[in-house]
Formats: sequence, structure tokens, C-alpha cells
Amino acid sequence: MNSRQRLDRAYKNAKVVHFSNTDKIIFFSDCHRGDKSFADDFARNENIYFHALNHYYKEGFTYFELGDGDELWENSSFESILKAHKNVYHLLQKFHLENRLHLIWGNHDMVYRDQKYVQKHLTTYFDPKDGREEILFRDLKYQEAIVLKHCDTQQELFLCHGHQADWMNYHGWRINRFLVRVLWKPLQIFGISDPTSPAKNYKELIKVERRLKKWITENNNLMTIVGHTHRPRFPEPGDIAFFNDGSCVHPRSITGIEIENGAISLIKWHIATHSDGTLRVTRVLLEGPQSLVSYKTT
Repeated sequence: MNSRQRLDRAYKNAKVVHFSNTDKIIFFSDCHRGDKSFADDFARNENIYFHALNHYYKEGFTYFELGDGDELWENSSFESILKAHKNVYHLLQKFHLENRLHLIWGNHDMVYRDQKYVQKHLTTYFDPKDGREEILFRDLKYQEAIVLKHCDTQQELFLCHGHQADWMNYHGWRINRFLVRVLWKPLQIFGISDPTSPAKNYKELIKVERRLKKWITENNNLMTIVGHTHRPRFPEPGDIAFFNDGSCVHPRSITGIEIENGAISLIKWHIATHSDGTLRVTRVLLEGPQSLVSYKTT
């Protein structure tokens, strides 16, 4: 099965979520939440991410995570990740309880395509304070892809992780997981990067993006939002409608995509130094807002 067929299948089987101009949506991906060890790339940005997520919760946004939320290549269990970042998961739990949480699996958390695995590991957790099992995510379901469909204009936005355009990270993910756990994770302490990741392999990144753009053009320039490559992309209307929300493991910042009032924006959250000497987590608008209908094809 080639990349076009994998993307075709993901689109055909995607969960459909309807939205309108009154809805507020935030897309993040590639958080790679780990166990707070030296290899946990998320840990350095955890405070930024938590502040941003808390902002979106209070402001009534719906949260979409486009894959690789949990780092289950370097870590063999979700339990160690939950223990390291429990505050984050309790906040995500609030989104879930209000039906404002939509999760997509990527190559680093591809085990979540197995609903039995999700039910076993994410439904409850052991709370040592109370000495009993507590509910975390009841009836949580991960998707391979989601289609956002506008209630009025019928415009569609296709959401997936993007590794469907990356054969080795889709079909060969178990091999890559083995290499990361056994070889590349120990070498990270010496600054040696994982070559299986398109985010750290520029030639592979370009190939993946090219395949995704080709699929988009073959599908009437269907507006598509992905992650995977960690490289933010925000096209102008009339260009190939290929969006990428970036990642939450950039050095000292996280990037995401917002939809509000029927318009789309690329944003960044980072720690900024203010004139009074204080450090604050700040939201910066990178691109947009651009109306969604400006990307609509007939």
C-alpha cells in the first residue's frame, strides 16, 4: 500500500466532526510527552504547554491532538508518562469530560489504534494517596483521522498525523521503535539525534511533505492539517492547502493552529522577558487569521 492509498483509506474511514463559526478549536501535535528523564523532549516545554492548554480550556476551545502526544517509543508504558505529567493529564481529562477532546494517533503512539490497549491503560490509574484505582479517560477513543465539516458551508478539513506519507514510520514503526529504545535513546545523552525521525532528517522531511501535497492536489486541494515533521506550515489562499501545526518540542517554544470566528491562525507560545524583568508565557500570532472560506474550492 503506497502513501496515496494510506491517505485515501484514512480519509474514507475518518470520524466526521461538525463545527460552525461559533466554535473555537486548537490543534497541537508532537508533544512527545515522556517520563521526565534526560530523553524527555517535552519536559523543557511543559510549563509553556500547560499554561497554553489552561488558557484554551478556560476560553472554551475544543482540543485536537494530531498524533505523537505520548512518547511510547522511548517509554514502554503510559503509566510512567502519566506519573511524570499528571497535571497535564488531569487538564486533558477536563476537556474529555466536556466532550472537547479529540485525539489522533501518530507513529510514536501507534499502539493507541488498538482500542483494547487504550481501554486497559488510559481508562483508570492507581492513585497512591487513596490506594485505589481512579478514573482518567472513560470511553476514550483515538482516531487515525478526523474530518472537520462546517455546518453551513460544508467545507471539509482533513486531520491526520501525516505519517501515512512515510512508509517506514507507518508500516515499519515497530522496527523504528526498537531502534529508538535500544540504540538512539541512550545516545541522546551525547546529543546524537534519532535518524528515523523526519523532523531530524531534512531529506526525509521534504519527501513526506511532497507526498502529502501531491495527495492534497489530487483531492481538489482539500484543506489538510497534519503534524509529524515538526515544521509549521501555513499556506496562502490559492496555494496548496497544506497546513502543519509544528510541535510542542521546539527549543523554548510550542506552536499550534487555532480556528476561531471562522478563521485559521498559526500561533506560538513561548517564555518572553518583559521590561520589568519578569518572565511570562506569551502567545504570539505567526500567520493569519485567514478566513476558512478563502481556502474553499468549488
